[in-house]
Amino acid sequence: MMQRIDLRGGLPARAELLRLMPRAVGDVSHAVDAARELVDAVREHGAAALREQAVRFDGGAPEHVRVPAAEIAAAVAGLTPELRTALDEAIRRVRAASAAQVPAGSVTTLADGAEVHQRWQPMRRVGLYVPGGKAVYPSSVVMNVVPAQIAGVGSIALVSPPQRAHGGHVHPTILAAAGLLGVDEVYAMGGAGAVGALAYGVPEIGLEPVDLVTGPGNNYVAAAKRIVRGTVGIDSEAGATEILVIADDSADAGYVAADLISQAEHDEQAGSVLVTTSPAFADAVEAAIPERTERVGTATRLQTALDGPQSAIVLVDSLADAAAVSNAYGPEHLEIQTADDDAVLADIDAAGAVFVGPSTPVSLGDYLAGSNHVLPTGGQARFGSGLSASTFLRPQQVIRYTAEALAEVAPHIVALATEEQLPAHGAAVTERTNR
Repeated sequence: MMQRIDLRGGLPARAELLRLMPRAVGDVSHAVDAARELVDAVREHGAAALREQAVRFDGGAPEHVRVPAAEIAAAVAGLTPELRTALDEAIRRVRAASAAQVPAGSVTTLADGAEVHQRWQPMRRVGLYVPGGKAVYPSSVVMNVVPAQIAGVGSIALVSPPQRAHGGHVHPTILAAAGLLGVDEVYAMGGAGAVGALAYGVPEIGLEPVDLVTGPGNNYVAAAKRIVRGTVGIDSEAGATEILVIADDSADAGYVAADLISQAEHDEQAGSVLVTTSPAFADAVEAAIPERTERVGTATRLQTALDGPQSAIVLVDSLADAAAVSNAYGPEHLEIQTADDDAVLADIDAAGAVFVGPSTPVSLGDYLAGSNHVLPTGGQARFGSGLSASTFLRPQQVIRYTAEALAEVAPHIVALATEEQLPAHGAAVTERTNR
């Protein structure tokens, strides 16, 4: 049974609301010490540490840490026609949506001869993490690689854990997705150590340090990103997946149950939250869950997630209150299934991605919506955003002033520099304007 949180009768103050929202017990902070040891080991011992960690966590060290090009080509050739078509279509759609995320440059003219140019420069080199573990995620290859390519990144390294079931090799479907996208620098490594390898480089296997690490992973991957942040950039500390559904009694209980289940099957720590104005609808959703869980092979895992402290049914008085609850939670995925979806959407300000209407399940966004499924978790949507082409771009201001334009503002610069007791700042201007 999913826990219930009754917020009818008026929402509490925001601080209390944040405390009441369901969250997984084990978060990134619990993994930091262990992750630091793994990152430091790779920094100090390189490939030897990566192989030792592969034996400990992945069931065996890979024959080649860097995947040979022939292995990638063989994986592409081994794709079934159905899977090849699905990947090609996913790539096409994510490319189209990512292209719209590249900001246009601009020029602001402040006076004659006084211009500030805004340009967007791609990262030189990035490292993309594709998880393994309980499932295989070729879709994450697409979601990481495509926006980086659209942004114009020139050098891409992709890492994914070696798989025991595949003899210590990266899963062939992940390799095939990389091959379809033209990525030939792929490494069989995973977990916190892989993040450390991307951040600091491993010269003996030809891995140069990157400038940015992106991609989802478990709490140890997220903790490693926290540790290397500052040495490199990161997209976010993505933890276990989560979904929040806002629904009223006009929604289809079966649809909502199916969507809560779909995210719960990712991991035992995955969070599934329903926020509704109708106790009867909440009952109907909960009643619809058992028959749907029995149909899938991941029933034990997803039931653990649904019964955990990170999942709940939240009762509220109004859809406006439902939006306020969602904004406090800051879900990775938000679904809106109500009699007036647009009115609810207008009240939403914190969500990684929003799926509007009964025909827009989160599963669509996981694969073929064209949107990106690498999204902020654990409430980070309140201040962060999902992966996009702009993640791989840096805004730069380029300033161009003529001598006449500089002379026009010189007295103001001198006045401000004098007030701040930085006379050399003013002198750097008068050196030019007094000639």
